[in-house]
Amino acid sequence: MTSAVGTGLTEADFEKFREYFYKRTGIQFTATKRYFVDKRIDACIRAAGFDTFTSWFAALRLSDRSDLLQELINQLTVNETYFLREDYQFDALLSKVLPDVLAARGGLGRIVGPIKILSLPCSTGEEPYSIALRLLEEWPHIDTVDVEIHGADIDSEVLARARHASYGDRSLARVPKPWVNKYFTSVGAGRYQLDEGIRDAVTLHQVNVTDTAAMRAFRDFDVVFCRNVLIYFDELSSRRAAENLYGAMRPGGFLFLGHSESMSRISPIFTPSRLPEGIVYQRPTGAK
Repeated sequence: MTSAVGTGLTEADFEKFREYFYKRTGIQFTATKRYFVDKRIDACIRAAGFDTFTSWFAALRLSDRSDLLQELINQLTVNETYFLREDYQFDALLSKVLPDVLAARGGLGRIVGPIKILSLPCSTGEEPYSIALRLLEEWPHIDTVDVEIHGADIDSEVLARARHASYGDRSLARVPKPWVNKYFTSVGAGRYQLDEGIRDAVTLHQVNVTDTAAMRAFRDFDVVFCRNVLIYFDELSSRRAAENLYGAMRPGGFLFLGHSESMSRISPIFTPSRLPEGIVYQRPTGAK
């Protein structure tokens, strides 16, 4: 058997780890990701003060050290994002989806309860905060219709960064300069912090989209953005995630996926709708 440099993982160890991590998160790493995984496992072992993979993995599986699993999740999840990413979908939200939601909920002046929007995974907050900025600047009904925006992610570290909402130039590159001046404050070293009022208006949660029991806390969302995460799941986990998202939405609710993702390859429970800006998926009206 061959061993990885640093971690001491054998091929058998790697297979045991892959199986364990898949069962806990629904994320499956192929052999082509071995170098990526080994480096991050090594970082977890060193940070937790263990000498070997064997001792660390035993503690991870058999003890009540939930901090070990959370650190592992934080190390192994990818959180590449920036403001107004794939913003053609935000165009669709404003031009078609929100008008349809208003109509389905009774129209202006008659809507009962807030319009609820979920961003999952929200990473360091750029996506839910982008939604908030687009609504504040471009949706004419934002002053008369109550809107709730929620963000959720499996990674506790990125959620902490999302709550702080401090961003660099690269993350803000697509944000119009007047918006930066209006909604962000320079905090030095090329960093800008989002307005406290917007931060407080977005509710953040920690959840794994494949965890059916945990996802039951999410209900009655009119719009869900779940972009660029299903591609990391196998067929079974993707289907479970789709079913959990379905359960989180109102009948008639809209689901946005990433540009390289297709619900038709995962589950038939959503109805695709082609808009000028691309495809959006809808939970059928009247569906239980």
